[in-house]
Amino acid sequence: MPTKTLQIPTEDGRADAFAAFPDHGERHPGVLLYMDAIGLRPVLEQMARELAGHGYYVLVPNLFYRHGPAPVAELPEYIGEDDRPAVFAQLMPLVEEHTTDRALRDADAYLKFLTAQPEVSAGPVAAIGYCMGAVLATRTAAAHPDQVAAVAGFHPGFLVTDAPDSPHRLVHSLGAEVHIGFAENDLPPEAMKELNQALDAAGVDYTTEIYPGTVHGFTMSDTSAFNPSALQHHWDRLLPLLDRTLTKG
Repeated sequence: MPTKTLQIPTEDGRADAFAAFPDHGERHPGVLLYMDAIGLRPVLEQMARELAGHGYYVLVPNLFYRHGPAPVAELPEYIGEDDRPAVFAQLMPLVEEHTTDRALRDADAYLKFLTAQPEVSAGPVAAIGYCMGAVLATRTAAAHPDQVAAVAGFHPGFLVTDAPDSPHRLVHSLGAEVHIGFAENDLPPEAMKELNQALDAAGVDYTTEIYPGTVHGFTMSDTSAFNPSALQHHWDRLLPLLDRTLTKG
């Protein structure tokens, strides 16, 4: 499985990124994979490799590149419950500094870079994300409705807020099919109802689903939140979505 470490030019510098793609010498649909708040690290690289094995070029940018190359924080190999306070004490200031304006500028750069790669085929791309990445995937798709044909988010944070630019208020701009997989503790019932109502009103083709027996972060095998069956369920939802919406050669 070919992989690359790349530098993506942005308005604010250069974002380091990981890419994985099939070893066929052909062009493949592009997938922009947004990391969770813990950052670009081996578990995300492995997920990109697995997805690439199904016929996609997967680009995983380091969203915190303004603070240096990944990893931007000291991370244990396994993040247990006792490790979480120290890890997130390092990371939350970086998350808070990743404003919507920055995210949208970066999204423009990431999509331009992804679609320009010689291994990426013409046609629509997907934006997928985990935790904070689910929000960024939604924002990216809403800002680029003619380019992003699929959105998938897993254990998302802050999809429904009181802010005027809350992601759930942007879904009328989507041109993508959407799947959001929630942990049991991700979203209160009233917020889930508000999200579904917004998607219905916008006429979006979507599924939202609470993955049973899960806590926030359930796809990440290097954390105590990991749930193997939920990770498989995530693949069972994600792969058909991509197959329906992205054209393979």
